[in-house]
Formats: sequence, C-alpha cells, structure tokens
Amino acid sequence: MPRVSEEHLERRRRQIVDAARACFIRKGVHATSMQDIFAESGLSAGAVYRYFRSKNEIIEANISTVVGDIHVYFADLSRSDPLLPLDEMVERLTTKAVALSGENGPLKLAPEAWALAMHDPEIATYVAANVNALRETWTSYTARLVEAGSLPADTDVAAVGKTLFALVPGFLVQRLVLGDFSPEELSRGVRALTRASMLTPPV
Repeated sequence: MPRVSEEHLERRRRQIVDAARACFIRKGVHATSMQDIFAESGLSAGAVYRYFRSKNEIIEANISTVVGDIHVYFADLSRSDPLLPLDEMVERLTTKAVALSGENGPLKLAPEAWALAMHDPEIATYVAANVNALRETWTSYTARLVEAGSLPADTDVAAVGKTLFALVPGFLVQRLVLGDFSPEELSRGVRALTRASMLTPPV
C-alpha cells in the first residue's frame, strides 16, 4: 500500500508540473498565474500547494525536467566507449535538444529560465547549479579528448569545456527564434572549425 501511495503522489506532482509547463509555453512564465495552473491541472489550490509552496518551486521543478533528461543523455554520451568525436557529439546532443523543444517540449522553457535567473536570486541559484553540472560534463569530455591525443596535453580543459557548453544554448536560441538551424548544420560547422583528430574519420 505505501508503494501505491508514493506512485500516486508522484503522478499528482507530475500532473501539476505538466500543467504548469503547458501554461508557461502558452502564456509565458511571467503571465502565468497560480490560478492558471490550478485551472490547467484541474486541481484545487489546496491540492497544488500540498506539493509546491510557491510558483517558484513549480518553475524549479520544470527547470529540473528541462535539464534532467538532456543531462542524463549527455552524461552517457560523454562516457561512451569508444569516445565520440566532437562533431558526432554535438550532432547527437542537439538532435536530443530538438526532440525536447518541440511544440510542448520542456526545453522550450530554457530561454525563459535564463531570463528569470537574471532577476530572481532563488531561480538564479537553481539555474547556476544546472549550468555548472552541464559544463562539468563538457569539461570531463574534453579531458577524454586530451587523453585520447585529440587535443594537446597542455589544453586548458576548463576553458574548452566552457566554450563547448556555449554551443548548445546558441544552437537552441537560433532554432527556437529563427527555426533555420539543424543539428547536421552545427556538426558541419564544427567540422570546419576543429582539428581533424577531434572529428569522425572520413569514410
């Protein structure tokens, strides 16, 4: 019976998060009120507040959903054996980002989360933690490139990790705003700019 209760609690929490995300995507985070979330979820104010004390907590839960799926996927890619070359890494990662940023995709909320982080210290702390986690994965991947001889032994892996991290947000902004940037294009651009030893060997 406790197991059923835990599953019920998680389903109800997910119902609220999903309802809030639908509102955020449709109206924007700032324009969405708690009343909107109550209506979208079909739950009373008391039921929603049982799971989340504030709108900020619901925003943070959505950010966690945004980053969680892609970070797990990215972490697995970064540890893959054999080591993925850089052009293949960015293509796979941004293909996942495209899948998560469709009509109701959670990654559509990423730019709003970044904007909120500029003005809300609570959200900023949460966003910063997620950015750091993704950056650390890029840094670990860079260290593997160095170990494999694809980059010089004296490479500043932290600087490269920060630089590589910048690729995906830049891709996402162009994809969401302009709609004219594909993972295959990004991969071609990376191939044009990087060392041959970091890339997929030509067939």
